Amino acid sequence: MKKNLFIFSLLYLFVLSAFAQEEPSKEVKRDPIHFEKAMSGTFNGQKIDYNAVVSETFLRNKKGEVTAGMWSTAYIRTGTDSSKRPVTFIFNGGPGSASVWLHMGFFGPKVVKTDSDAKIDDGAAPYTFVDNPQALLDMTDLVFIDPIGTGFSQVEGVGKNEDFWSLNGDASSIVQFMRIWVTQHGRWQAPKFIAGESFGTTRAAKIAEVLEGGGQTMAINGIILISQALDYAGSSSWEDNITSFFTYLPSMAATAWYHKKAGAGKTLGEFVQEARDFAYGDYLTALYKGEKQSEGEKSSIADKLAYFTGLDKKFILRSDNQILMHRFKKELLREEGQAIGTLDGRYYATETDKAAEGPVLGDPSSYMTGAAYTATWNDYLTRELGVMMDRPYYTSAVGMGGNWNWKPVPDGAYLEPSYVSTARSLSEAMHRNTAMKVMVANGYYDLITPFFDAEYTFARHNFPQERIEMKYYEAGHMMYNHQEDFDALAKDIRNFITQMIQ
Repeated sequence: MKKNLFIFSLLYLFVLSAFAQEEPSKEVKRDPIHFEKAMSGTFNGQKIDYNAVVSETFLRNKKGEVTAGMWSTAYIRTGTDSSKRPVTFIFNGGPGSASVWLHMGFFGPKVVKTDSDAKIDDGAAPYTFVDNPQALLDMTDLVFIDPIGTGFSQVEGVGKNEDFWSLNGDASSIVQFMRIWVTQHGRWQAPKFIAGESFGTTRAAKIAEVLEGGGQTMAINGIILISQALDYAGSSSWEDNITSFFTYLPSMAATAWYHKKAGAGKTLGEFVQEARDFAYGDYLTALYKGEKQSEGEKSSIADKLAYFTGLDKKFILRSDNQILMHRFKKELLREEGQAIGTLDGRYYATETDKAAEGPVLGDPSSYMTGAAYTATWNDYLTRELGVMMDRPYYTSAVGMGGNWNWKPVPDGAYLEPSYVSTARSLSEAMHRNTAMKVMVANGYYDLITPFFDAEYTFARHNFPQERIEMKYYEAGHMMYNHQEDFDALAKDIRNFITQMIQ
């Protein structure tokens, strides 16, 4: 009996061992994928030779195990000493967006062109794709980063999406990439800049903080925030969020002025300043007094809101003098049966349901431009850069939205519910790094990250005001879709970077 039991035990251990051996190894046994092509172009009047490098960088955990492959597209000038040549790291937002928008829309050596006046849909292929002589390659190398889950970037080896799909995990992964890139290319002595858009500005502020730790401190010379979103209380148009009713009002006024629904006889600047003054004065008081106001006081505020927004006073009173953005986008042109854009209030489109509370087709400033960006990027990637992959390039991450962890503190740390904010992180980083400057690019018709919120944010958190540059453009979130603003933004960024590299 004992003999049989011993034999059975041996067989049992053998079976367990066999199953253990059959478990697939998560070790990554290949080299990172790399594509490189020599190119040339004329930028700011200078003939520049450069390499276009589309490549994968392995990220690793503390054990040295591969956790992800982060992809980037870099344009690196050749024929010069690069050790002190400036480099700019660029990413978009979302979270869950690849870098294709800033790449194809503004910073790249070639860019897509949609209707500058925001009136004509991008339609179907072919699209307009042109050389960009205003690209910054004469003064800085460019590195476009696709966060994990976007573009070709994905988890590898022992990595899991939840390691990267969070405010902290996302920032840590990009910081690791930046340090690897700077080390591989010998750029520790080079001036370094970051350019982010939308959530990419939230990320940039957090990155500035994270770069100061981890045993490899890296100071940033300058940060370019395009359509900033550092404190989400001012860019979340939700019920009971008093801050948002205050911060969105000047953008509503600007958009109403654009569509000739308000501000007749006033310049945009004059009308916006009136809206600022009202928001900081009587409107803010009314929002906080709430039901302590008399009916006469409520009526007076509604009159002013009708003046600034072009909306019907009765509708405003039914809204309790608190106009949610999704309602404004539908209500402004309701009589015409149209809804306006979120990313850019200049855009408008005819709605299929004209009685709905908010837009039903989505954001016209997105669907009237998005196909052009996607098509030109994929064509450029394969035909001009020679990149051939066996999987698609995701301009937007699949499945990330509902799985994103917004907590600004480590897992397990106590946190009361609050709006996401990395404003204090950036302010503190600027106080520790007294050479860092920040440029903030704002679109007057941006109805998702309002320009007044940028002013309100940077007026607080103890930001060093002398190192903040606020710039304004007569377009929206992606102000570079408007040619005049494309030109102005290019000039402003050139001037901003020049201050720090001369």
